Amino acid sequence: MKETVTLSAQRRQDTGKGAARKLRAGGRIPAVIYGHGREPESLSLSHAELDKVLHQIAGGSTIIDLNVEGTSVQTLIREVQRHPTRKAVHHVDFYEVHAGERLTLDVPIALAGSPDGVRNGGGVLEQFLREITIEVLPRDIPERVEVDVTDLKIANSLHVSDLQIENAKILTDPKTTICTVVPPRVEAEPVAAFEEEEEAVEPELIRKSRAEEEESEEEESEE
Repeated sequence: MKETVTLSAQRRQDTGKGAARKLRAGGRIPAVIYGHGREPESLSLSHAELDKVLHQIAGGSTIIDLNVEGTSVQTLIREVQRHPTRKAVHHVDFYEVHAGERLTLDVPIALAGSPDGVRNGGGVLEQFLREITIEVLPRDIPERVEVDVTDLKIANSLHVSDLQIENAKILTDPKTTICTVVPPRVEAEPVAAFEEEEEAVEPELIRKSRAEEEESEEEESEE
């Protein structure tokens, strides 16, 4: 299991777009925590602290120890809302988790090793699945699912059915392909274009020259 990350939060009373804009202008981000039948509670977070945490965690699969004014709550991030163009964080949803509660979440897949088909056959490793959905207790959430691809030869694939994750139930369709080693791409040789050279044909002289015409006229007059 990965380490728990700590983040501080403050309760807030003011809600709505205007209050949220003021928070952001002051370097804080509006947030909410919910779960286990509790009423959603509005919070605010330090923008700088949140940004640091988001750069060191793996999406929604990292347990965050949220310290709300001295009270510690274990949570998962359920949603991060961002500005559509600037991508700045606008709002965060936290979900409270309990030690005995099984969670459904997505965990990243990490490919490990260099496939035989790449090393010895010039193939290319293509990855189709980058996250896998599992059901797991908070204490057993893996940081990532590592998949060894060392023995894959040309045209070999790995599927979800090939995985085993300790203390977790895999919910993704077992027939889903994770990765495949495809044959090397062969570029088609350019086809030389042979154009038949046409012989230059001298145009047939149909009209007589002026000299020939005058000579012909003189012959006719002598007759």
